[in-house]
Amino acid sequence: MVCHVASSILVAVLWGVTNPFMKKGGEGINDFKQSNAFLRFLAELQHLFLNWKYLVPFLLNQCGSVLFYLTLASCDLSMVVPVTNSLTFLFTALTSATVLGEDIGGKATLIGAMLVLAGVSLCVTD
Repeated sequence: MVCHVASSILVAVLWGVTNPFMKKGGEGINDFKQSNAFLRFLAELQHLFLNWKYLVPFLLNQCGSVLFYLTLASCDLSMVVPVTNSLTFLFTALTSATVLGEDIGGKATLIGAMLVLAGVSLCVTD
């Protein structure tokens, strides 16, 4: 049980921490103005996958996805999914605010984060 909770938390950390960095690394993706949609698609792919600021968080995020599916295969679905998804939101908000300096909404976000933690605690202790 503890291992499954730890796996869910690790997935949430991998997803939540990498989401803001992928957003930051993907800046400029809308600046491509090729006349052909396929050429624009290729230019966007090149922009993303040759850009280490996007690629490193993306690969870590995908490691989280692999761990998520492995955890789903060996754990209770009704515990893994809510814990992982709710904590992902929390880690995304914390990373955005502390590392990237983004405004996350103040008091309402803090109250929401506390409610998320309370809900996760109820899922885990059940």
